[in-house]
Amino acid sequence: MKKVKFIINPSSGRQIMEKKIDQLCKLLLDNGYIVGKYFTKQKYDAMMEAKNTCNGDFDFIIVCGGDGTVNEVVKGIMLSHKKLPLAIMASGTVNDFANYLSIPKNVNYFYDMIIEEHIIEVDVGRVNDNFFANVAAGGLLTNVAYQVSTEMKALLGRMAYYFEGIKELTLQNLAPIKVRIKSEEYSSEEEILLFLVSNSSSIGGFTKLAPEADIMDGLLDVVVIKKSAVSDIANIFLNVLSGDHINHPNVIYFKTKSISIESESKVSIDIDGEYGGVLPANFQVIPKGLKIFIPGGTNEI
Repeated sequence: MKKVKFIINPSSGRQIMEKKIDQLCKLLLDNGYIVGKYFTKQKYDAMMEAKNTCNGDFDFIIVCGGDGTVNEVVKGIMLSHKKLPLAIMASGTVNDFANYLSIPKNVNYFYDMIIEEHIIEVDVGRVNDNFFANVAAGGLLTNVAYQVSTEMKALLGRMAYYFEGIKELTLQNLAPIKVRIKSEEYSSEEEILLFLVSNSSSIGGFTKLAPEADIMDGLLDVVVIKKSAVSDIANIFLNVLSGDHINHPNVIYFKTKSISIESESKVSIDIDGEYGGVLPANFQVIPKGLKIFIPGGTNEI
């Protein structure tokens, strides 16, 4: 009999997610699985519970929440000696990582994914003493995710991010930040608006923001938008939908195993939608750092 631990953020998805979790638990119990549930109450609960679960006698973890909760669970797994496989039951506002992996939202399909046990090993990003499954970023609009209140997310969903983003554009007035970028592939001092160090191609609900990213290639994808006129910014963001923005002269795009970014300004780092401290920071990839469930028959992401 296999043992599974659910780590659940009760504020993410609310009633719809509760029904899905109950349905999935029933399916698993009927199939002989032993099921444990843990509900988070505050920040870092998910991380500590994931770490404790990995060091116990469970076989795998199912995380139920948004990108921030997923990030905490991934961090808990990475800090553990025994790294259990993870399944993501997405219930947040954006869910970039789950969407990138094409994780099914239907309970029956999700259950099929679990019992088929199609597990792959994917890369994980590290930034200083923290970890990210999807992306670490800084600059324009990157603090929007953790400034939007839980109530606004529940009420407005993704629109809450757009409203906060419009407000941030007014407040920041597109002021550039001066950074020093150092990597084997690219080193420079630049005035920039935004940097992204990404594991997957899906960021902030945009599926091609880092269009060549692959979570199994042992590399991180770096996107830097340099100081630009308003017309150039508009052109860049219009092309984000197709992934053609990386060809704009004011966009730097490359792959790397590690990169350091420094600034004399106080630049906050967003890690999978949560506040992750300030620059300077060292980013590196941990190849095949995480075991994760994906739909059966999907050999390439």
